[in-house]
Amino acid sequence: MEQPNFTYISQLSGGDKVFEEKIFKVLKMEFPDERETYLNNIAKTNFDLAAHNVHKIKHKISLLGLVKSYELASEHEINLGEGNAVLHDNFNEILNTMTHFFDKI
Repeated sequence: MEQPNFTYISQLSGGDKVFEEKIFKVLKMEFPDERETYLNNIAKTNFDLAAHNVHKIKHKISLLGLVKSYELASEHEINLGEGNAVLHDNFNEILNTMTHFFDKI
């Protein structure tokens, strides 16, 4: 499985460490609540709201340089919109990877 990294954010920042730190803080602050909301919506089989949650989270996935994970999240978002949560376990692995990453920074 791919691992989160700061490469894309570093490219966006052009070396501006203050900008990078602000982005990291926002990602780290918002992610736990977004993850929890997604998991609650999945548990309630509220797939339309879960799809919206995935949409928000996938932008963080992209910022962390997780290209394949972004593709899976996009597919999962579409599937949820169609009432299908077949990719939930795979998406949850991505969420776990991100959680561990944020716990380290």
